[in-house]
Amino acid sequence: MNKKEFEVIIIGGSYAGLSTAMSLGRSLRNTLIIDSGKPCNRQTPHSHNFLTQDGSTPIEISEIAKSQISKYESVKFYNGIAVSGKRIKKGFEITTTFGDIFSAKKLVFATGIKDIMPDIHGFSQCWGISVVHCPYCHGYEIRNKKTAIIANGERAFHLASLVNNLTKEITIITSGTKDFEENQLEKLKQYNIKIVEKQISEIEHQNGQLEKIVFKNGSTENFECAYASIPFEQNSNIPKELGCELTENGHIKVNFMQKTTVEDVFACGDNSSMMRSVAIAVSSGNISGAVINNELTQENF
Repeated sequence: MNKKEFEVIIIGGSYAGLSTAMSLGRSLRNTLIIDSGKPCNRQTPHSHNFLTQDGSTPIEISEIAKSQISKYESVKFYNGIAVSGKRIKKGFEITTTFGDIFSAKKLVFATGIKDIMPDIHGFSQCWGISVVHCPYCHGYEIRNKKTAIIANGERAFHLASLVNNLTKEITIITSGTKDFEENQLEKLKQYNIKIVEKQISEIEHQNGQLEKIVFKNGSTENFECAYASIPFEQNSNIPKELGCELTENGHIKVNFMQKTTVEDVFACGDNSSMMRSVAIAVSSGNISGAVINNELTQENF
């Protein structure tokens, strides 16, 4: 790519980044998308709860989006990974793994998050398929099935309250001593939600479809699916390097206009939202694109 200077660089070309690019492309903003082509939901069979695309595969949605955005000539794509960034006199400079250097007045991080898998054999192979994070994204498809909730405390209780509307066979696996208030225990008992305090050693599955959970004491129990609450980390260290503040949960801190705590730096999608879904990623990207275009307009008009 001969062109090195842009008005906007978007790091991450999944749903939030592509949505940002569409807003900017329609305003004729010279925009670069840097993306490695590995979205965090690439293992998920189908995407749900997104109008007009309910049931489509993640790759189908991305391919449609990329084909539509490619019609806007001011938007360019770069296949690679951004590894470092710094502020320069006229904005920011981004360096990739290939040593290419690009600059822009505004930066958008649509880099997503990286799930940290537990040390449970078979867990990662089932993640996004039959072991899932969100009832809104996956709950309808695994309704009325024997369901495990791999979590403890407030998170497990919250998931149980939502999942209880989708199935009546729920077991919470706390992987250690249960951590619930008395009123929570009473509520779980009221709805016949079991609690198992045993540690998990393995998830037996067929091509990602959960069949059995094996515990460290040698006992087993059959399940058809599970919800799990696992930790995450930012996919990119560049926002932190530039001084972007993180929330106590580890997300990039943004305001309602998707602005980070660093001037001219924006974030959208899963990296800056507890609400992890395609629809919300697209929405936040649309907002960031519109706000950036307005800022550029005010600066240049």
